[in-house]
Amino acid sequence: MSGNNFTILAQQDVETTKYRNMVIDLGNGLTTKAQLTIPAVGEGPFPGVVIFPGSGGSSVLPPTSPYANMAKYLSDRGFAVLRYDKRGVGPNFTISDSNAWGNLTFNALKQDAEKALSVLLQQPEVNATKKATLIGHSEGTNIPPRVAVDNPDKVANIVLMAPVAEKWIDLIYSQEVAYPVRYAENVLDKGHTGQLSVKEASGDPIFQELVGGNLTQLLLTQTNVTDNSNVTLPNQNNSTDDDDDLISIEDELKPALVRVYENDTSPTVSQLSAKCINISGCPSYGKSFSALESVIGMIGNVSSSTGILILEGKNDSQLPLEQALLLQQKLTEVNHPDHLIITYPDLGHTFVPSNQWVTSHGQIEEYVLKDMFEWLTSPARGIH
Repeated sequence: MSGNNFTILAQQDVETTKYRNMVIDLGNGLTTKAQLTIPAVGEGPFPGVVIFPGSGGSSVLPPTSPYANMAKYLSDRGFAVLRYDKRGVGPNFTISDSNAWGNLTFNALKQDAEKALSVLLQQPEVNATKKATLIGHSEGTNIPPRVAVDNPDKVANIVLMAPVAEKWIDLIYSQEVAYPVRYAENVLDKGHTGQLSVKEASGDPIFQELVGGNLTQLLLTQTNVTDNSNVTLPNQNNSTDDDDDLISIEDELKPALVRVYENDTSPTVSQLSAKCINISGCPSYGKSFSALESVIGMIGNVSSSTGILILEGKNDSQLPLEQALLLQQKLTEVNHPDHLIITYPDLGHTFVPSNQWVTSHGQIEEYVLKDMFEWLTSPARGIH
């Protein structure tokens, strides 16, 4: 209106979450860094959540981590969320304790998870009487069902994102052998001849990622226990610059992939005892996972009072949709009263848009986190 002066004030940023850095005592002189994210508004105590990440030794504590973003999203909406690094993990993609990391086993992971759960429930900001929610992603989905079975008095819900269902060794075969072969047959073998052009395959970035790098080196891979000195590249003794060497997908590519798979799943004694700082994981770690019962074999033992949410991207190239469907089928067979599966077209293993062959990385799509939050707080489930 004329004669009046109006001032529009931008709303200042309001702090909606706060956090506390922690150190968790894992026993036997081992500790690990952790962070508790807490609502900055509202009256506590708040329901608690623990996050269990996927494979590898990346820290979950930096604010750029998708798990940090998940924690903030949930704390913004009333949850106290604990995330912690695996034993031996340091900052910036480093291993701080090679002995702890090199000798890590699944049993140690589960013990650490139970310790973290107890620590969470001891925090004054956390409502221990309502128990906690355990969120696992990828390899981390091995943990929540097993902790829930052994600690039904502490676990209200488990959330399985891009879950594991079958045995570890079968999943590694799928990732390292079956999937690259399928890509070669469906994408690279355009004429459906059963053959693969080494030149074309070597120039295909997706295929190179699927086979772990150099195709030529892959074809010469030897196993840990077998002398493959007679393995040769196609036409390597009489090739010319004009040759576009072809290899058989079934008779040459697949056996080479199987040799890599056998090396990864059958470590030698010397490999098991050697110092290891491989951030992707060490031989003892893989060996312990090989001995695990499948998740599908034990998830029926989760208490009927524990809610189970399964989230899966339909373009997951590491743990395909079938894994989630197997768990859903098992829970239906045992008449578990509170379980739900939600699938997402176009999302991959990390819940960001991906194609069907390789995993893209980034922050989890917000609508996935929204679905998780709404399920956790759904009045229809009797949870508030």
